[in-house]
Amino acid sequence: MTQTSPAQRRELPSTWNPADVEAELYQRWVDAGYFEADANSDRPPFSIVIPPPNVTGSLHIGHAFEHTLMDLLTRRRRMQGYEALWLPGMDHASIAVQALVERQLQEEGIDHRELGREGFLERVWQWKEQHGGAILSQMRRLGDGVDWSRERFTMDAGLSRAVNTMFKRLYEDGLIYRAEQLVNWSPNMRTAISDIEVEHREVEGELVTMRYGDGDSALEVATTRVETMLGDTAVAVHPEDDRYKHLVGTEIELPLTGRTIPVIADEHVDPEFGSGAVKVTPAHDPNDFEIGRRHDLPMPTIMDERGRIADTGTRFDGMDRFEAREAVREALREQGRIVAEKRPYVHSVGHSSRSKEPIEPRLSMQWFIRVGPLAKAAGDAVRDGRVEVHPPELAKRYFDWIDNLHDWAISRQMWWGHRIPIWYGPNGEVVCVGPDEEPPTGEGWHQDEDVLDTWFSSGLWPFSTMGWPDDTADLRRFYPTSVLVTGYDILFFWVARMMMLGLYGMSDRSPEEAVPFRRIALHGIVRDKHGKKMSKSSGNTVDPLQWIDTYGTDAVRFTLARGANPGADAPMSDEWVAGARSFVTKLFNATRFALGKEAFAPERLPDRAELTDADRWILDRCDALVTEVDELLEDFQFAKTVEALYHFTWDEFCDWYVELSKVQLDEGGRRAEHTRAVLGRVLDVLLRLLHPITPFVTEVLWTALTGRESVVVAEWPVPTGEPADAAAAGRIDAFRRLVTEIRRFRADQGVKPNQRVAADLEGLETVGLVEHLPAIRSLARLEAPGEGFNASSSMRVGLADGEVTVGIDLSGAVDVAAERKRLTKDLEAARKELDGTEKKLNNPSFTEKAPAEVVDKIRSRRETALAEIERINTRLESLPES
Repeated sequence: MTQTSPAQRRELPSTWNPADVEAELYQRWVDAGYFEADANSDRPPFSIVIPPPNVTGSLHIGHAFEHTLMDLLTRRRRMQGYEALWLPGMDHASIAVQALVERQLQEEGIDHRELGREGFLERVWQWKEQHGGAILSQMRRLGDGVDWSRERFTMDAGLSRAVNTMFKRLYEDGLIYRAEQLVNWSPNMRTAISDIEVEHREVEGELVTMRYGDGDSALEVATTRVETMLGDTAVAVHPEDDRYKHLVGTEIELPLTGRTIPVIADEHVDPEFGSGAVKVTPAHDPNDFEIGRRHDLPMPTIMDERGRIADTGTRFDGMDRFEAREAVREALREQGRIVAEKRPYVHSVGHSSRSKEPIEPRLSMQWFIRVGPLAKAAGDAVRDGRVEVHPPELAKRYFDWIDNLHDWAISRQMWWGHRIPIWYGPNGEVVCVGPDEEPPTGEGWHQDEDVLDTWFSSGLWPFSTMGWPDDTADLRRFYPTSVLVTGYDILFFWVARMMMLGLYGMSDRSPEEAVPFRRIALHGIVRDKHGKKMSKSSGNTVDPLQWIDTYGTDAVRFTLARGANPGADAPMSDEWVAGARSFVTKLFNATRFALGKEAFAPERLPDRAELTDADRWILDRCDALVTEVDELLEDFQFAKTVEALYHFTWDEFCDWYVELSKVQLDEGGRRAEHTRAVLGRVLDVLLRLLHPITPFVTEVLWTALTGRESVVVAEWPVPTGEPADAAAAGRIDAFRRLVTEIRRFRADQGVKPNQRVAADLEGLETVGLVEHLPAIRSLARLEAPGEGFNASSSMRVGLADGEVTVGIDLSGAVDVAAERKRLTKDLEAARKELDGTEKKLNNPSFTEKAPAEVVDKIRSRRETALAEIERINTRLESLPES
């Protein structure tokens, strides 16, 4: 065996204080280039691209959760010998940044339109340089092992070139077109927004039923948005509804407008709902838009970009949509056309996630991607196994979305973003200009005013960040990426877009090599400990940086990974992070103890025949742990991985082997030397297994143990291949059970934990534990029986191979009077609990009316009280007379 010399070791502080070391350690890793990937390496590649956070963002708990998982996977692969690339970057966040800079300008008394497009963009870039990217420094605090040399931004020149290239290719292939269609419109931002930027909330509104027409031709329709009736172009009924067949094809008066509109028949109408007649406003409702297209109805837009009524020729023009809602309702009431009103009427309303206002479905001229062939290719890639979804059951969600995609509105009415590369000529010419082409010049030529949806550029992220459309070393080496770690909540939006654009953009490769990622590992969202979604309004949000300040980064990462079950939401709480800090402290103290006893990480272990049962048992358990962790991580079972590491570290290594090692070290000689080697070997493996989860403390401890450069670039543990010693494991299991039962018996007898008492053990030969007698006495705080020993109490412990009888002399070890007083008090409490539960269970009005789970809980409490009474009585009977 070779051993690290004391001179090579780094001294450990007396206590673990994360704030003293984390920043320095991280910078050391970056300076050493550990996180930089070499595209020319001959090692197998592994790559992840970070879901780009918004340039306006800061590290929230969702980021910390997701980044911990990505870092865990990347650090492990790096240790396994892969050329690992975790590529960082940010999204330009078109809507968020534009809104932010507009507000800043307003505070200065400047309307951004006064600056003009170029002046406004200059201010945006200034803001970005001064304030953007705060999250990048916060990622360092989390320990993100990203390759900073490859940091990307969606508005960088290279990525902008990729965006223009993709637009031109799609345009020339007929997959991009311009049309007037219904979109989600934000009146505050004055732009179309994507589906993912719409949050649906239950709100209290009103349902107003009103009468169109008079006499026999009158029809009643209901709506929650009365103001939209100004844009109605038909009333629709079901073709088979006998009540209205005589009206189909006729005209009916549209109140307040001076217009008449047709009554049409359409199968979309539910004759059983309400009156069976519905108003049709094609320019302001998705379902009505489809009806309008089927029946070739006029589609007048009755609201301008600010959400004000416009172009209706009524007195309501110029009113805000909500002001108009009140005014139109009152005008209809004055005409006696309000049939019924239901208040409050709770219904779902889409709101902009950015501006928090209700969005307005609005007919607008926009650019679209024809997603049909792209979506089919994206669905096929998962169906045929080129891309795996984890957990597999979430693939159905993917198919539900990708198989039913509508054409994607990609234009935004903003200035900050990738401007659409279309030029219009004086004679109606339309020219798409690629990144390496000169735009047309001359009088009358101008570029489209709109910019592209941010999701368009982020949809190119897996390959644009690696240099596409050029044929780069990074692209050849690291595309497709190995895994995408992301939340199931954006499976439909970002993931689907990356799949569609990746397969299209990389179509010159084979189908297997064109996909943007091999596997999709989906996680849930972080919730509080009660399972409630975190939100500012609920007051249950968590700042991960505060947790890091309080508990240390390793404890935060450990907690986050411990909550990460595939595809499931992750509950979190301060108590759990505090528990993780205790775990980190336990690991630190165990390593400090081992180093204090001159433990070392040997190149080769002693011959197994020379090792004790405890040595062979812990080495075999360590081997099994390596196998278990590998299997779990390959299946993205992060929570189960952390649980396995936690229980091995705390329950087996610290609670048992470290305590047993103290006995073996006290023996001195070769046994002590072997114990130091086993302690060091297990710690070496354990610290390497834990490193991807808790990088900072493991770096400090592993380098102190081994004297080597860094655990970041250490080899990932592999099983030794040694057959497990089942006999030794059986004896250690028997040993642990025996000691546990003796400890429990001592506690029941009121013996203080550290008080040593004389005891005689019979039957150790039968169960093969004779050699373990010194350890049993040490861990169970027992003294050898002296001359004239007389057991005052005894217990029997049944083990797999027999029974051990333990006789204990408790005379003088227990204050009988105090113990009897304590037990009597506990007995009174247990009897009171029994009495209370029986009264409830004997009351028919309770058992018959209370929920079944409540009744079951009371029954469980009754059984617990009965068991407690029996235990206390038995204990009282065993006490000697005082």
